[in-house]
Amino acid sequence: MRSLRWADVFGRRLERHHMVDPAPPERLVDVVGSVCGIHAQIMTSAELSIAARVDGVRRADVQAELWERRRLVKTYGIRGTVHVFPAHELPMWMAALRTNPPPNERQVLDVVGIDRSQMDEMVGAIGEALRGRRLTRAELGDAVVERVGAWAGQEVFPAFGSLQPRWTPAIGVAATAGLLCFGPNQGNRVTFVSPADWIGGWREVDGPGAMAEVAKRYLAAYGPATAEEFAQWFAMRPGVAGEVVRSLGDEVEEVDVEGYRAWQLASEGSPGPRVSGSVRLLPSFDVYVVGSHPRDRLIPPKWAERGRTHRASVTFAGGREQLAGPLPVLLIDGVVSGMWDRRRKGRRLVEVGVEPFGRLSARRRKELEREAARISGFLDADVTLSVVDPRSTARSHGLELGPRSRSGPPVSGWAI
Repeated sequence: MRSLRWADVFGRRLERHHMVDPAPPERLVDVVGSVCGIHAQIMTSAELSIAARVDGVRRADVQAELWERRRLVKTYGIRGTVHVFPAHELPMWMAALRTNPPPNERQVLDVVGIDRSQMDEMVGAIGEALRGRRLTRAELGDAVVERVGAWAGQEVFPAFGSLQPRWTPAIGVAATAGLLCFGPNQGNRVTFVSPADWIGGWREVDGPGAMAEVAKRYLAAYGPATAEEFAQWFAMRPGVAGEVVRSLGDEVEEVDVEGYRAWQLASEGSPGPRVSGSVRLLPSFDVYVVGSHPRDRLIPPKWAERGRTHRASVTFAGGREQLAGPLPVLLIDGVVSGMWDRRRKGRRLVEVGVEPFGRLSARRRKELEREAARISGFLDADVTLSVVDPRSTARSHGLELGPRSRSGPPVSGWAI
């Protein structure tokens, strides 16, 4: 069994995510595909995620790919959350999702008070309503009620702090069926369109084949990984994920990463030399943070309390509460090493505040300043950077950062 080191694994992941040598602007769409789509529940975060991987890209470039050139498509994707995918890959992703019914599907039907045939009826109505049209959410709801009856518009589904119409869960199901994706906003209102109309046609893709391709894409971007980690990322049952990975046969191999056994593509071999010097400010829900495992390696356990204080933790199976994807993070050499936020002050000024988990060396500080300058160019705004003293914040959290040498700098092993 091949033996790997975590430092090298994270270095390879950084390279696959284009965060060592960012891709040129003309490869923007390819980059989105190579990382299995970009999480886009918050569109500004999606834009910053792309900017961290594509050199010199501007917000207008991302918007143009979505709404003018239509080479990117925004839709409901992995784990039922909004993602951006390359348009030419959309049928493949939706086919994979259709082969993996959501684990809570029965629960949703019970809460809404319908059976599967009624869900299919609403999904069919959505497809009919969007054919050749672009509709707001309210307009689409009216069209569904008109086609299937008033029962679809009854407000029974709890979401966003209120009760939503019964047809609401059918939106995600229709997206997976290839009948719905997002169109450009109408003012501050979202719109939906037919993917076949929007991207100029639709092709059916074999479901099991699509799922196998997704598993290989995941291992390429986030591996080595266990079948359970793949299952968590794709929101599928671990047993089913294990079957998918095993179906890849000799295309995958099991490796040992410092005692942690996981799967990688057999073509990967051993990573190259350790990547050093990568400093990135990643936005909320960046796909690198959401998809990388194991969490204890990505986010050192000694910093877990910081994540909980910022309400950025989630509870995994077995009761383990750990920092997940909601928080903007400082990423150093592939490991979560701090937190940050940004505040816009007027039209031309953005304040960026960084709270590292340990003291930054002079070299790291310079790299952080370059990262802030990159964000400044992407946002087309002046950016001011402030770095919080980690020792003062550590004391407020009851954490100990380790011993210091007499001359002041942190001893080896604590400098980030």
